[in-house]
Amino acid sequence: MIVAWGQAISGHTTLRDGLIKTGYPELGLFCYALRNVASARDWLMKNGHPQLMALIRGAEGEKSAIAWLRRSGEHLLADMALAADNDVQAMNRVIAKDRMWAMIAAKMAVVKNDIEEDNQDFHRISK
Repeated sequence: MIVAWGQAISGHTTLRDGLIKTGYPELGLFCYALRNVASARDWLMKNGHPQLMALIRGAEGEKSAIAWLRRSGEHLLADMALAADNDVQAMNRVIAKDRMWAMIAAKMAVVKNDIEEDNQDFHRISK
């Protein structure tokens, strides 16, 4: 399931849709939320998955999300968020705990970095 989630984060739509249909809708919708789909972000919050939304927001650089995860005892998710936000020390901590979770963080970083690069390109073009 974690491998499928990682592939879904990377854009494998069949696996993403399969997660949604086979009892893991939060993981499938996470993929949409990571790509800034507001309805998926709302769904995560309304359906009892604020930690997943905090993981995304932390990966986007929101320090309050990291603090909330730590206060909630979600130290691995906090480190994953930091790792997905390109923090090398946090990635090393995640790797030391579990390489599968590090893979998820790395895949999140690729998506997040691509979105940021696209946004920067858009702003350069629009000026």
